[in-house]
Amino acid sequence: MLRGLRLPVAYGVLVLVAVGARGQGNTQLESNSQPRAAPLVLTFQDAIVRARRNLPQFLSANTDLGLARQEKIQARAGLLPTVSYNTEFLYTEGNRTPTGVFVANNFVHEYLSQGNAHEAINLAGAQVHDLRRAQAAEAAARARLAVAGRGLLVTVAQDFYGLTVAERKYATAQKSLAEAQRFLKISQDLEHGGEVAHSDAIKAQIQFNDRQRGLQEANLAMENARLTLAVILFADFEQNFTIADDLDLAPELPSLAEVQTLASKGNPDVMAATSTVAAANSEVWAARSGHFPTLTMDYWYGIDANHFAVRNPDTTRNLGYAAQATLEIPIWSWGATQSKVKQAELNRDRSKVELNFTQRQLAANLQQFYHEAATSKSQLALLQQSFELASESLRLTTLRYQSGEATVLEVVDAQNTFAQAHDAYDDAQARYRVAITELQTVTGAF
Repeated sequence: MLRGLRLPVAYGVLVLVAVGARGQGNTQLESNSQPRAAPLVLTFQDAIVRARRNLPQFLSANTDLGLARQEKIQARAGLLPTVSYNTEFLYTEGNRTPTGVFVANNFVHEYLSQGNAHEAINLAGAQVHDLRRAQAAEAAARARLAVAGRGLLVTVAQDFYGLTVAERKYATAQKSLAEAQRFLKISQDLEHGGEVAHSDAIKAQIQFNDRQRGLQEANLAMENARLTLAVILFADFEQNFTIADDLDLAPELPSLAEVQTLASKGNPDVMAATSTVAAANSEVWAARSGHFPTLTMDYWYGIDANHFAVRNPDTTRNLGYAAQATLEIPIWSWGATQSKVKQAELNRDRSKVELNFTQRQLAANLQQFYHEAATSKSQLALLQQSFELASESLRLTTLRYQSGEATVLEVVDAQNTFAQAHDAYDDAQARYRVAITELQTVTGAF
């Protein structure tokens, strides 16, 4: 089987096809004078690792998980008392008569330097519901990261095997050009010997020109495929790399029953939707807690005296403590609390609809991706046979033309059929690999 010849432009290799005065063609390779480092060889797994470090969609999902984790930490901290320390100085206008001026202040000079332990408890457990919501949101973010990771595999597979096929097609175009050049020489030699008409040489020349154009198009497609892959693999847009051709190492397709079993075990799309519903439920309960009282408790320890010292001049201690408990009962909020509840309920109902749709979409994707993989696999054997037959047909037709038993049109047709069959087989291999990767987005690796 013919393997793709990797001659990317990034290596400094330029293919020039020149036509002589008699229509003879030759291929020249010109290399840049400046030496370059050996190209980096990447496998499909290497490409996945690099894409995880550079693809914005995956990095964004990873950042969302980090943000959700911090929200959970903050919500968990909301259940625990807070401790703070403050230092304050109060100056009050002197008042020697008991007129009640600044009665809130104890002395003309008052110093406060004390620590405070503070705890607020909603009697409906608002902080607990906030923590549950944050935990569910973190689980949803983790599931969405898994979804992004599986989507990344499809993106890498499409670009990686797109370049693989482009390199193979470039090699096929080179072989087709060489075959057209050989046939042109045969037809010209036969014309000089008077064995064929001049029209045969003209047709061979046209075929050779078409193969030149086809080689240029194949080279352009290979360059574009390389650039597309380089964008997602390298932060510095490196192009000096090559890829390992592993199209022949595609994994076997499991049975439909095995695929359905794999898909039923922890699909990240369903997990993300389920966790989103759980977070929405907790948000509803947190909103409803606004109708319930809140108990606030404070404990202070430190200095609250007219001297900034541990002891007064009369040796009495300034250090002391105080405690306070406050029960706040909500009475009227102009409908704001009930509006928050309604808002949370609407968001919960929408999450349930999305969960139901995700489950239906999973069932549809499972069948669609499996049928695509099964169809592409079944076509591989047919296309391989067609390619082998086209190769043999080209060889035999060329021999028959040399012996005068075939026409020039038969040879040209055999050349075109060979190139098309080769490209179709390469496309089918890449299609099967991408189909397998898409199927793994709903089943996981197998």
